[in-house]
Amino acid sequence: MNSFERMAPDQIARLSLAITATAEVLGQTITSEAAEMMAGDLADYPVEAVSGALKACRRELTGKLTLAAVLQRVQAADGRPGKDEAWSIALTAGDESETVVMTAEIRQAMVAAQPILSRRDVVGARMAFNSAYERLVSAARAEAKPTTWSVSLGLDPARRVTAIESAVRMQLITLQAGTQYLADLRIAPITTDGQAIAGLITGSTAEPSPHLREKLAEVRQIVDAAKARQKREQLKKAQADRVDTYLRKRKFRAAIAAAQRKEASHG
Repeated sequence: MNSFERMAPDQIARLSLAITATAEVLGQTITSEAAEMMAGDLADYPVEAVSGALKACRRELTGKLTLAAVLQRVQAADGRPGKDEAWSIALTAGDESETVVMTAEIRQAMVAAQPILSRRDVVGARMAFNSAYERLVSAARAEAKPTTWSVSLGLDPARRVTAIESAVRMQLITLQAGTQYLADLRIAPITTDGQAIAGLITGSTAEPSPHLREKLAEVRQIVDAAKARQKREQLKKAQADRVDTYLRKRKFRAAIAAAQRKEASHG
């Protein structure tokens, strides 16, 4: 069942106009009925994802605009890893000391691969994993299911906080979820060093040992640098989006004007 909220009628109507305008930009004319039908088929996906897919189509397509082309770009932007990256994540999860953040499809595909992997047949396990993973991803995308990430906790407390902080920074899980993973009684740190490590996420303070203090300083430097880089990228993206929005609106108005002139000439 679709886990996204279906677009409202007014959103579908605007999407239909955007589809018509995108087709015009690509040198194609489609009927309002066809545009409305495409909009209805795309209405089960998030507005932002569909808008981004149409933008990608305007930039990338050299032929006609099709529903398949839009869907391909909508689904490719859902955040699910490719099969090679997914297999790498699955292998990492086999190390009990590692904390791994994975999607529901990776977790399920691991079930198919684990019996083969336990026989030390890595090649066979990878084939089984890839087959199951691609099938699961295709089914999830066909049902417009959003990508869900969860944390598989490892035994190493330092690696826990590094993996969870990274997942929060990449917006795979929320800050609240990351804090909860560390605050949960099942993984509550019982040593001073453990409390200091958890404090990186929770904001609590504890005096670490000199050795750990040096390591935490290195981690904070990495985190601060990553946050600064992310901020620069966000500013750059915001500026690019403003330019793209201006150009898209101008093309949209031009396409509508052209469509109106065409209708007038045939009137």
